[in-house]
Amino acid sequence: MKKAKEHIKIVGINARYTHSCLALFYVRNELEKNCPDMEGELCQFTINDNYYEMVIRLSAGSPRYVFFSAAIWNSSLVEKLTRDLRVCLPHCRIVIGGPQAEVLANRLGPDNCTAVLGEIEGIGEVFYQDLEEGKLQPLYVGSFFSLPKRFFDYPYRENDFADHLRNRHIYYESSRGCPFGCSYCLSAAEKGLYYKEIEVVEKELADILYHRPKVVRFIDRTFNDRPDRALAIWRFLAAEGGDTLFHFEMAPDRFSEEMFAFLATLKPGRFQFELGIQSTNPATLLAVNRRVDPAEAQDTVARLAAFGNIHLHVDLILALPFETKETFAESFRAVFSMGAHYIQMGLLKILPDTPICHEAGEFGYRHCNEPPYAVLENRWMDHSTVGELYWFSEMVEKFMNNRYFVTLWKYLRRRRENGFDFFQRLLVFCHDCGFFQLAATQELLCKLLVKLADERNDGRLIIELLRYDWLRCGFRFLPDCLQQDGFLEKPEVTRSTFYQSLPEELPGVYGRASRNQFFRKSFFLRVSLEAITEIDFKEKTENCCLCILAEREYGLFGFNKVLLF
Repeated sequence: MKKAKEHIKIVGINARYTHSCLALFYVRNELEKNCPDMEGELCQFTINDNYYEMVIRLSAGSPRYVFFSAAIWNSSLVEKLTRDLRVCLPHCRIVIGGPQAEVLANRLGPDNCTAVLGEIEGIGEVFYQDLEEGKLQPLYVGSFFSLPKRFFDYPYRENDFADHLRNRHIYYESSRGCPFGCSYCLSAAEKGLYYKEIEVVEKELADILYHRPKVVRFIDRTFNDRPDRALAIWRFLAAEGGDTLFHFEMAPDRFSEEMFAFLATLKPGRFQFELGIQSTNPATLLAVNRRVDPAEAQDTVARLAAFGNIHLHVDLILALPFETKETFAESFRAVFSMGAHYIQMGLLKILPDTPICHEAGEFGYRHCNEPPYAVLENRWMDHSTVGELYWFSEMVEKFMNNRYFVTLWKYLRRRRENGFDFFQRLLVFCHDCGFFQLAATQELLCKLLVKLADERNDGRLIIELLRYDWLRCGFRFLPDCLQQDGFLEKPEVTRSTFYQSLPEELPGVYGRASRNQFFRKSFFLRVSLEAITEIDFKEKTENCCLCILAEREYGLFGFNKVLLF
């Protein structure tokens, strides 16, 4: 009688449903290659799933092993699951890999789990022999970069796309390692770089693109480390990628003129770049070993933003060494002026076994003991200052990192407004209304910006821009905060005027049969010459009228189309 295969559950716990866990697929493939008598089952959850249901789903079928991929965002949950599964499955061995594996192993102890440190491809034969014999040791260590022949296989199979990857982002790596050694990053401990051959990358990407995923996220630490290689992959994706959005982590100082020329030709919404700035303070960049010229970074982001076809995400980190409130304010001011669409200001995490963790005493760092090990204070910022700038960062996240106020931000940049001062004033209104305890709806955000506009000399213009931004997002009404006095003409009067004056047919806009529907679904708004100038219409005359249509334009944000009468 044929012996039944031993059952292994390979578990990933993602931050949200649309994410997927690349590590699971690598682990599954290596297990099947080295332990053909074992059967792996992939299980994906999110950190927001019902906890008890996770326990009973993982314990169902009495698996011989449960493998977890542990990261900062899920390690507390993995620890809880490990302890409870030891009760449910006394004969099951828990195996933990990933960036938090060693930390969890120390907390849980050798009786509760086995830790696997390093990439799965670097784990030796002894691990698989012990696995088959049911004699796992507490710890196994391997390194991809110590292998005599470096290579990692394509992780996915045909049925993965209809099952485990359905309606999820697809993660892909064309290289491993990072050319930087930032002291706050786990990759600082890695030494080495490996790049798959372009032919292999194109073949693997062709397989992914056959399934027409919505999003493919490259997890290469610095995708444009080799500009010519990056450009070759981009050309392939532009030709073969259909409507898929591709996300890349990029260094702002590694763009060639050939790359800029190519990127200028892309259709909107094909590429998304995450560009690490972290700080513009030279002393800070030197202390964390981040070798990026802030001036070159500013030029790169500004040039890319001017194309208007690539979603740009830039990062700042709060509470880095030598960063005071004043230098952080200057870093934000500089980054805001660059024109990126998304500014993420994360609070520094003192991750175990990173260089900055070993320097924490020297820099006066105090941080939370539990993941994600967020900083509480350091030599340059006391706890009160860190807290103040944390709320500032959270507020900017709510106001900026969406498509709600694009024209307003362009206006502020064009007039060279100090972005830090603007948002600092806005923060006062946020605290006054208990903003951080409320749902950050578009209407609430708009209401607070109107309050700020009311105390400015250019307040009337700002309200005009807010109306334009609001209507372009697809609304067919204005909220109360934008209905205040200040209209050049009431919108209903404007609509009536144009209903009577426009011809029965307007080629490319409406015909006789669709004229009434056009007026019913469109919004008419008279705006000042100053507002028209800021909105960037070519025609600039007094007494202009904007007509916001019900249909969307093809562009980076999917705004509603606008006509100028």
